[in-house]
Amino acid sequence: MPKKAGDRVKTDRRAAVHLARLARSGELTAVSVPTVADAAIRALTRARDDALSALKEAQCRLNAFVLRHDRRYTGRAPWHPAHLRGRSAVVCPTPAQHIVFQDYGRAVTAHTERRQRLAQARQERVKAWRLHPVVEALQARRGVQCTVAVTTVAALGDLPRFATPRARMQFLGLMPSAYSRGARRRHGAMPQAGQSQARRALVDGAGAYRYPATVSRPLPRRLAKQPKAIPAIRWKAQGRLCKRYRTLIARGQHANQGVVALAREVMGCMGAIAQEIPVTPSDEKTPHAQPVTQKVA
Repeated sequence: MPKKAGDRVKTDRRAAVHLARLARSGELTAVSVPTVADAAIRALTRARDDALSALKEAQCRLNAFVLRHDRRYTGRAPWHPAHLRGRSAVVCPTPAQHIVFQDYGRAVTAHTERRQRLAQARQERVKAWRLHPVVEALQARRGVQCTVAVTTVAALGDLPRFATPRARMQFLGLMPSAYSRGARRRHGAMPQAGQSQARRALVDGAGAYRYPATVSRPLPRRLAKQPKAIPAIRWKAQGRLCKRYRTLIARGQHANQGVVALAREVMGCMGAIAQEIPVTPSDEKTPHAQPVTQKVA
């Protein structure tokens, strides 16, 4: 609710009048309250993202410890079975250092197993989710796999609830800041508002459009169960986004800025695909916290 600076008088009557004036002028922002099932899927995606961040931190600590002993991995695929076998054969000069090395290695293994457990649980729970058809339809797009689709839908909920595609982009902080005065117009950095997990997942998935338009092997299987309008939307958007990335790079735009621009376009196209999928609205309400009572003998 907008509030004037210096207004420190709050009563029920003044608040009611203020709310009525804001509602009449259309300055109140609608808030979508997620249901219990939607909030549960969102919590599961956030837990997997936290496990992935903890895994990366553990890997960085182990790499730093090994580099301090001038040991470098020369293979092409770090943290794959060959890399892990080579790390297990490392022997430190002193027993104390070897204890630290083993502890760092166990931390990496524990976080890897935790991420796999959460990913498996997410895959099982999403199948019973009311928005599972939308998640499957979004995976028909290039660069939008299960993680990107589930994270985005869990963060936004019903995609058609937004009035315009620009509203979806602004909700995730993908619209650049702007400053215009007269004929001068400048675009600044991203405001980075909204769900950071969904924004990061979209940017990672949009990196696939840096390469020419093509159809990968898993895509025909994902498109087999979708309506006929979705493959047309997917292929049209893919050609346009690949061309847009080449245009931005030829104009002198940085590669990372181009990928963020593609993520903004992908977010807009997701709404068009979600509108083709009928979803049963949920009438479930978020329950309030109930006091816990305990019988005393």
